[in-house]
Amino acid sequence: MEELILTIVKPLVDHPEDVKILVNEDESRITYKLSVHKEDMGKVIGKQGRVAKSIRTVVYAAAGSTQQKKVFLEIID
Repeated sequence: MEELILTIVKPLVDHPEDVKILVNEDESRITYKLSVHKEDMGKVIGKQGRVAKSIRTVVYAAAGSTQQKKVFLEIID
């Protein structure tokens, strides 16, 4: 799942070396926390959050068929 997120996000940003993903997992959920360079935050979120929503849609669809746990994607500073 991390590779999928990186494949989607890295082409969108100007600083792909600063893209990082932290994974928090417990018994019922997996949370992926996406961190990007401050200048790239707007590109990842998009106008009215459209890009972020699209990224989440793809990740959730991919996770729905392979994961038994709920998957969440957070974009953090």
